[in-house]
Amino acid sequence: MITVTLITLLTLILMLIGMPIGFAITAGVLAALVALGDISLMAVPQQLFSGLDSFSLLAIPFFVLAGSLMTSGGLTSRLLDFANALLGRFKGGLAMSGVLASGMFAGISGSAVADTSALGRIMIPAMIRSGYPPGFAGGVIAAANVVAPIIPPSIPFIVVAVLTGQSITTLFLAGVVPGVLYMLSMLVMSWWISKRNNFPTQGKASGREIWTTFKNSAFALLLPVFILGGIRSGIFNITEAAIMAVIYALVVGTLIYRQITWKIFVDSLVGAAHTTAVIMIIVAAARVFSWLLAYVSIPEAISAFVLENISNPLLFLLFVNVLLLIVGMFLETNAALVMLIPVLYPIAMKLGIDPTHFTVVAVVNLCIGLITPPAGLCLNISSLLARISLERGVVGIAPFLFTALVVLVILTLFPQVSVWLPNLMAGS
Repeated sequence: MITVTLITLLTLILMLIGMPIGFAITAGVLAALVALGDISLMAVPQQLFSGLDSFSLLAIPFFVLAGSLMTSGGLTSRLLDFANALLGRFKGGLAMSGVLASGMFAGISGSAVADTSALGRIMIPAMIRSGYPPGFAGGVIAAANVVAPIIPPSIPFIVVAVLTGQSITTLFLAGVVPGVLYMLSMLVMSWWISKRNNFPTQGKASGREIWTTFKNSAFALLLPVFILGGIRSGIFNITEAAIMAVIYALVVGTLIYRQITWKIFVDSLVGAAHTTAVIMIIVAAARVFSWLLAYVSIPEAISAFVLENISNPLLFLLFVNVLLLIVGMFLETNAALVMLIPVLYPIAMKLGIDPTHFTVVAVVNLCIGLITPPAGLCLNISSLLARISLERGVVGIAPFLFTALVVLVILTLFPQVSVWLPNLMAGS
């Protein structure tokens, strides 16, 4: 326990002074190894490499690149046009359009942070110009984009599948219904707040306008179907699907929409490499942390303590929810998953909890951390784009955070929401 305390304290101190989380975790592990004195420091680079030595993880950079190419290729604006044509007639139509566009774009990138940045740069200024309060504009866009890591392709689901040996396809399917439920709940909350505050409408689009915007966005809407259909039919595996997504995005952006130039392509490569490096460094560092915990038998001690005091599966899930909500306020989603799933997953299995259900609850829980203060990345990005303080951003996002927690409770209490579609596709 002293080892864990040392790592935690040093990591928090280094994070507070501005060190990136991946390096902070690694430094904490190194300090703990020096304190223990009986392990060679060469174990650290070995475990860092081991944490990344997975073929399935290759899907992450390709999905990130596909999302970047789709954004650069003009798909974002086309999705927004289609969403606005559908929902602009309602009170708060622009806000609802942002939510719907976030859900559609989620099937392309798998990254909430990237989607918040891409869509937020367009939607938040447009909403403010249309008369929406900046806090509300930032809040609705940040909260809506939390759906990105839930709806496939989901980077957190890939990470958990690698950690636990579960099927990535099954987890992707398990995220569909919870993702749609989350998006619908955000649409309802956006409409309710907008009606209550008499926010503006964008005007009723004609059937011709809806059809035109649908045709313009059809290639973006087909990508998630293309990915899931290819995986489910066995045409390609998850990594091959990610590569096909990149090829699809290149073909659409260069030959159909003709917006991807050589410079845009190079910029997308650089941006995807940067994002991938950040994710992979965090995953590798968290793997070292998990290895050290296993070495000093912390997971076994935690498992024995939990099983001794909690025998009811539902109580355990509620305990996990509270724990992960707190952790998610400070740690990045993928880092928290790699650090905690190896500890919590075996306990869930001993209690007879469905692995797919547990994974969905854990991932959605930590994704909500993206909009919780103080370290929620989506919350901070949206506040920056809305040019407001974090405090005003928190006030604006509060009703959407409450809505997200209601969805989490539903997912916790009703496993069928998560496991129905995978079971249906599996024929059980």
